[in-house]
Amino acid sequence: MSCHIQILQLNPVVGDVVGNTERLLAALEHARDHSIDLLVCPELVLTGYPPEDLLLRAEFITRVETALTRLCEATAGLTLVLGYPRASVGGLFNVAGVIRDGVLIAEYAKQYLPNYSVFDEKRYFQPGSGATVFEHCGLRFGLSVCEDIWWDDPTREAAEAGAQVLLNLNASPFHVGKTTEREMLVSRRARAHGLTILYANLVGGQDELVFDGASFVADPDGRITHRAPCFSETTLTLKLNADGLPLTVPNEPLIQWPSEAAMIYEALVLGVRDYVRKNGFDGAILGLSGGIDSALTLAIAVDALGADRVEAVLMPSRYTADMSNDDALEQARRLGVSTQCVPIEPAFRAFLRMLEPVFAGQAADVTEENIQARCRGIILMAMSNKSGRILLTTGNKSEMAVGYATLYGDMAGGFAPIKDVPKMLVYRLAHYRNSRAPAIPLRVLERAPSAELRPDQTDQDSLPPYELLDAILKLYIEADESVATIVAQGYPAEIVARVARLVDRNEYKRRQAPPGVRISQRAFGRDRRYPITSGF
Repeated sequence: MSCHIQILQLNPVVGDVVGNTERLLAALEHARDHSIDLLVCPELVLTGYPPEDLLLRAEFITRVETALTRLCEATAGLTLVLGYPRASVGGLFNVAGVIRDGVLIAEYAKQYLPNYSVFDEKRYFQPGSGATVFEHCGLRFGLSVCEDIWWDDPTREAAEAGAQVLLNLNASPFHVGKTTEREMLVSRRARAHGLTILYANLVGGQDELVFDGASFVADPDGRITHRAPCFSETTLTLKLNADGLPLTVPNEPLIQWPSEAAMIYEALVLGVRDYVRKNGFDGAILGLSGGIDSALTLAIAVDALGADRVEAVLMPSRYTADMSNDDALEQARRLGVSTQCVPIEPAFRAFLRMLEPVFAGQAADVTEENIQARCRGIILMAMSNKSGRILLTTGNKSEMAVGYATLYGDMAGGFAPIKDVPKMLVYRLAHYRNSRAPAIPLRVLERAPSAELRPDQTDQDSLPPYELLDAILKLYIEADESVATIVAQGYPAEIVARVARLVDRNEYKRRQAPPGVRISQRAFGRDRRYPITSGF
């Protein structure tokens, strides 16, 4: 006898309890038609993750209870394991529940509540304790939820309670290297306790976070026997034998993970697609300058939404090189994107005339550069308002770190796809995208980057070379290293001190920036929360 199991790698919408329930009901019908014995869903699949302060609303918890009643009524002949919040004596708990034949037969409350990085579960939940084991198909299944697998106690307790198979329900967001990190850890747990472990993860974008799915199965020897694709809503179907061991299909190869660049790119695409889709925008609009950042952003937007739902706007100034316009138009042609051209010179002149009495006797400086950027921001926001399409900003992490961006100018917009992508990684991702199909003109990849806000301007007039800047920023921002420690590693003291000052003094800008896709372990926003006013 074998047990036929299906992991549902779902993409729920946070807060849409009714809609998420409808999708589970459809999955139950499909499972019934395909002789599935046991369905396993991710963490908090009924509410989406993270539901944040929705959990503080009594009405929200009531909707969850109503959804559980509906699911119980639909489980005749099936067993469903899913995640949801449960209000009980002692507070609110992050629960994995088991519904069989219309009855909720078991619940397990998450023991380890993450309260670091992007997580703040202790704000909402109380920790559970002890193992929960239930029998199905002659096998004994244990339950755990996400963070529990990163600690040994919950797995050990499940094994000591007699579990042969552990179901681990997850809402584990993506960052570079996360898929390998998860598999190595779960393999160790499986091997240490002699269990088969099924790892079921969410997929989809939620504000800054992207959940990559990548659900998998590890056998008691720690071997990965099954994998679901990354960044795709799908199912992973498998069978367990009478001893709880996963049965593999002869000659069916295990899915291999894509390259790092491919995974980052797909995370960015999924993050944009779901932000636009889940927030009800008709499409996206962006300023296309002929530079590398807007070029990569346009490619991501087209891959996320389709060329027909993306519009590129050229906004040349008196300083814009002809090659910039030519390259922008060529990329739009390659990707099949419609373009508009709205020169900013009339608006720029009007502002200069208006401000002439105020600026009398003062030399031109960065103020006039910022006015140009703000002219563009007004144009793009007006077109966004009129079309119902979200405005995507095109700034990268290196620029956001040191404040090389204009408030209410190029920072104006609704979503920032490459906000967590350092400049050198922008180039790497652009090359990766071109390896799939030539979307970005070669000259865009080879030209020195420039804001084109004054004659013959390049980014390196204001910033260290990006190779050096990105290396320093990685140490200062992602590793939280001190200036002295970074200098001790061989970086120029004057440049390190300057970069650190720029990072610290521009927190006020970042606090006003739109959200963007998180791909690192130290993204601006949910990850890195520094005070604006600080004497440190």
